[in-house]
Amino acid sequence: MTTIAVTGATGQLGRLAIAALKARGAAPIALARDPAKAADLGVEVRAFDYFRADAAALKGVDVLVLISTNDFNDRVGQHRRVIAAAKAAGVKRVVYTSILRADSSAMKALASDHAATEEALKAAGLTSTLLRNGWYTENYTGALGAAIAHGAVIGAAGEGKISSAARKDYAEAIAVTALGEGHDNRVYELAGDTAHTGAEFAAAVAAASGKPVAYVNLSEADYAKALEGFGLPAGFAATLAECDYQSGHGALFDDSHTLSRLIGRPTTPMAETVAAAVKAL
Repeated sequence: MTTIAVTGATGQLGRLAIAALKARGAAPIALARDPAKAADLGVEVRAFDYFRADAAALKGVDVLVLISTNDFNDRVGQHRRVIAAAKAAGVKRVVYTSILRADSSAMKALASDHAATEEALKAAGLTSTLLRNGWYTENYTGALGAAIAHGAVIGAAGEGKISSAARKDYAEAIAVTALGEGHDNRVYELAGDTAHTGAEFAAAVAAASGKPVAYVNLSEADYAKALEGFGLPAGFAATLAECDYQSGHGALFDDSHTLSRLIGRPTTPMAETVAAAVKAL
């Protein structure tokens, strides 16, 4: 039986990946910086830190799911340490959560770390599966309370089409590729089946909440300033603003339907994710 371990197992995607693997009959190992936070996952838990990646924690692991860290402090360095630990432990394959078209994306600030990690996997000589994830619809639903209260969803994407999917859809892709055969050294560009604009997203919020909500487009600079005003660090705000601006120019559009084919079902409609998020407010 293939032994699978998942890094960042207590994160939002990590938890869903563990659940998706369990649903398919696997018994994954949860790797977490604080094992106590993973106690509720119902699987074996091992202490593992991106900053001090210990090869001993990967003993016996055949497939390592490397979920990219959300810590932008030397992100590539963290990933390289995990890759080195995987190689030292004899891991047979690494499934890495990258970003849509990492090697050519115009979202330079975000994509560069992923492209460098992909290169690090290749340089290490490890067999890999690259899951180039598009945007999670949940990236937009986190601030719904404020959007509904102010009657506005703000952004810098203009009329750009964004092929987002629910986080659980991407988690299922992790489970499918970690467990299945035929994914060695494959690259998958993953995105939602149906693209939407910022205005269409705002309309879905209005429909779900029963209140008027419109999309307000800002310049990249003004959007970055607005994000700073919400309390985000300047550097992170600038990165998000660049991503949103570039999404207006096709950076997050994909109509290949690779994700739905991979998981064997249509991706979750944006409006469904929005309705669930509004209900949870």
